Amino acid sequence: MTDTVRYARQDRTGVITVDYPPVNALGHAVREGLVAALDAGLADDRADVLVLVAAGRTFMAGADIREFGKPFVPPGLPEVIARFDASTKPIVAAIHGTALGGGLEVALGCHFRVALRSAKVGLPEVKLGLLPGAGGTQRLPRLTGPAKALDIILGGNPVPAPEALELGILDALDDGESALDAGLRFAQRIRDEKLPARRVADRTDRIEGTEHAVFADARAKLAKSARNLHSPHRCVDAVEAAVTLPFEQGLAKERELFQDCMDSPQRAGLIHAFFSEREAAKVPGLPAGTPTRPVNLAAVIGAGTMGGGIAMCFANAGIPVLLLEANPEALDKGVGVIRRNYENSAKRGKLTADAVEQRMALIRPTLSYDDLKDADLVIEAVFENMDVKKRIFGTLDKVCKPGAILATNTSTLDVNEIASATSRPQDVAGMHFFSPANVMRLLENVRGAETSDEVLATVMEVSKRIGKVGVMVGVCYGFVGNRMLHQRGREAMALVEEGATPQQVDKVFTDFGFPMGQFAMSDLAGIDVGWRIREERRKAGDPDAQPPNWLDKLAEQGRFGQKTGKGVYRYEPGDRTPRPDPEVEALIEAYRAERGITPREIGDQEILERCFYVMVNEGARILEEGIAARSLDIDVVWINGYGFPSFRGGPMFWADGIGLAKVHEAVKGYHDRLGGRHWEPSSLLERLAREGGKFGDLSKAG
Repeated sequence: MTDTVRYARQDRTGVITVDYPPVNALGHAVREGLVAALDAGLADDRADVLVLVAAGRTFMAGADIREFGKPFVPPGLPEVIARFDASTKPIVAAIHGTALGGGLEVALGCHFRVALRSAKVGLPEVKLGLLPGAGGTQRLPRLTGPAKALDIILGGNPVPAPEALELGILDALDDGESALDAGLRFAQRIRDEKLPARRVADRTDRIEGTEHAVFADARAKLAKSARNLHSPHRCVDAVEAAVTLPFEQGLAKERELFQDCMDSPQRAGLIHAFFSEREAAKVPGLPAGTPTRPVNLAAVIGAGTMGGGIAMCFANAGIPVLLLEANPEALDKGVGVIRRNYENSAKRGKLTADAVEQRMALIRPTLSYDDLKDADLVIEAVFENMDVKKRIFGTLDKVCKPGAILATNTSTLDVNEIASATSRPQDVAGMHFFSPANVMRLLENVRGAETSDEVLATVMEVSKRIGKVGVMVGVCYGFVGNRMLHQRGREAMALVEEGATPQQVDKVFTDFGFPMGQFAMSDLAGIDVGWRIREERRKAGDPDAQPPNWLDKLAEQGRFGQKTGKGVYRYEPGDRTPRPDPEVEALIEAYRAERGITPREIGDQEILERCFYVMVNEGARILEEGIAARSLDIDVVWINGYGFPSFRGGPMFWADGIGLAKVHEAVKGYHDRLGGRHWEPSSLLERLAREGGKFGDLSKAG
């Protein structure tokens, strides 16, 4: 035994304590210590029950995934759990904080599980491209039944302790504050009630008679929701093995499937995405410990789709929020939409009726700017017009208290120019939410030239409080996400002009792993949105503005997408399935003829390269200019805001995997053939290609 894992006795209870901060990850030292401490407990004649507990803020939070890919040093986690499973003395796992992944698997290897009411348990391995590989897929179904086990394993989300008790994962809840005390109380209960110690491995009542349909249904759902992913399908195979094979054979099958997932290239992408999301919260150049400002009252200007969604984000987090509109009709409509959204969630069982009313009570509608005088954070969410936004910020400058943070939800406009309408540019920042704001995880925070460190730290903290993935970026047209998106859209439209069909382009996207293609996404967002942005850029004389194109012609005809039933595709009432439309085919043909374009056959590989390599090239420019501090920030933006498949790790990580020399060669080739500034190889891409470097190396260096 070491300080990492200790054994001690309290009266007749032997206590095994894991103490490996910060999260008691199951690295080699912990695994080795667990075996030694268990041996000590079994050899202690004065201890008749053992309790497994963890020090610090959490139970064992899972395997140490930083050991993945490194040489294996025994004992392995399955071996450790097998030793606990075979203990001749009853073992109680006493859980506080979180028991995730390998941590829960260790607890499942114990004979009893008690948890503090605030604890959570779960098996999140699927989010890393893996499956529970230390008995989780074999033991969990024996407690919950296969259907519930599949929900937990495929969802990968933590289960609150009260729900875990109902499902059979836990044997008891404890309302105390100490996991150790909870474990000691349960140990005494074992003695008093003479509770038999029964291995989870020996329980079969919840898996007997399982219908094959349980697994067929799971696979059918995955065919729609995760058809490009590898590990979810292996998870189903593993849980099915728990039902169809004896326990030891099921464990062997689980290990085989786990290794299959370990060997998949998707694992590297998902683990990169996992770590990058956490790293993005640490803003380079922002001193550790920078003070934040209290945000106890928020305000949102604009009660439309975006403003209402943003207000819901704050209400969902328990933060009171003012919702301001210019006229009572628009305000009433916006509040009505919010209520309907909440009531629909209640109908689906995601909220109680009381929770709906509690959240609605946190949203206070107003028509007066004067009501914003006490707000700690104000977010402007009106349409993209610089003059309108500057007028609003001039008003906020007059009515808001000193120290209030003034944020704009702009997706493209210059935050510095907006800040110039105030006498306090240090308090102005961008907070770019993505629609629907109450659903999408990304919050692209924008630092202005004069934004203070306090404000930067506060908006990142607020991002976390309201359940968003915050990424800090700099000021430029479109920031990170939309700037790259516009280049991708430009190429997608050009490919259709040259001979591809919209559905061919979209299929390349969905085959790559995007939830929808470029043109289906345009229909969802509204073709008029991009059309008006392009029009404004042309009027402003922007040299990088696109000339009028066939998509603009659709918008001129009022084909705005799903909201009008017609866009690039047509839509049946009440059905969002995109269907090819002969009218659009005719319009594209006429557009080609008008431009003297002879359509040609275009292969899927060219579509993929032109749409995605142009993004990578633009991402490299964004890094050169310091708009994004690290390539991982770009990856996090694209995964959480634009549906880039997380198993590919984000556009910059994906490009690193292809090889930047290959990407650079293709970009240069397209520039030679097609011309255009957007195809000029960025100097960073050119340098890394020449040196054999990677975008990810820049993140490590930073």
